[in-house]
Amino acid sequence: MAPVTIYTTDHCARCVTAKALLGRRGIAYEEINLAKDPDGRAALASRTGMTTFPQIVIGGENLGGLDDLVAADRLGRLKGLRAA
Repeated sequence: MAPVTIYTTDHCARCVTAKALLGRRGIAYEEINLAKDPDGRAALASRTGMTTFPQIVIGGENLGGLDDLVAADRLGRLKGLRAA
């Protein structure tokens, strides 16, 4: 199973929705909250080219944000990520 990391910030409804979707699908994830980490935000933006939250990384590959996660779910791409 590829590791899933979700980068979040405080007071982010889209972050809450993304975590809920992963939870409903039984997908374990590591959450990294960058609300108080400007250096972490800058590093993430440099790596992914995105400045919005959430950002989801699966197996070291940037999936994107909430809309990308929902699209991947609808296409069945998340099925292989379920926790054993």
